[in-house]
Amino acid sequence: MTKNLTMALDENLLKRARKVAVDKNTTLSALIRSFLQQLVEREEHRKDEVIKELDALFNSSQAMIGEKNWSRDSLHER
Repeated sequence: MTKNLTMALDENLLKRARKVAVDKNTTLSALIRSFLQQLVEREEHRKDEVIKELDALFNSSQAMIGEKNWSRDSLHER
């Protein structure tokens, strides 16, 4: 299901973008849709890569975590 989007663009930018669309034999809407799709895919891929790197770091860590021997109240005693 597609939804309509209303945008405000500088007139000169709009004219130049329409020319790009014509040169590529497509529509301005298709160009914007393609750009947004690629942007979302790059961001999702980047997030997946960061998660993989963190996972590898945690798995290779030699850090030892002891038992919790404190309470919230003891940490905030005045």
